[in-house]
Amino acid sequence: MQLPFLGPRHKKKRDAGEFPADPEAVAALLSECELLRSQAGRAGVRLDDTPASLEALDQMDPRWREDPEILPWLGHDAGLYLGTVVVRTVAGARWQLRSDGEPVVRLASGRFLEVVPAGQEWAVSGVPELSQLYAEIAEN
Repeated sequence: MQLPFLGPRHKKKRDAGEFPADPEAVAALLSECELLRSQAGRAGVRLDDTPASLEALDQMDPRWREDPEILPWLGHDAGLYLGTVVVRTVAGARWQLRSDGEPVVRLASGRFLEVVPAGQEWAVSGVPELSQLYAEIAEN
């Protein structure tokens, strides 16, 4: 099976944590966030990978908090969505893998952002707001 975002096997050595091959394909894969998009769609929120959509998510009624089975998955999706917005709108931001396989966002400054834990905190408590996190990231 050929997966274009994984790139060719054994062709060149990569830096640890670098995604192979096509960064756009990786970004597309990580931006799927199906559960979050489904919940947002039911609430009439359009997720268009912009900072404004993060504000709309922050305003949603958090009905998912009533379902302990959905909560961690929705939080994971929220973190990936935050990362997606950062990667698509902040100059020099890109996805990278931690040694444990968790995707993080690397900013042009070299700083790493662990977006998944931030999304999980947001899903549980609503704090910090995704739009606030984005504003702090974009400011730097």
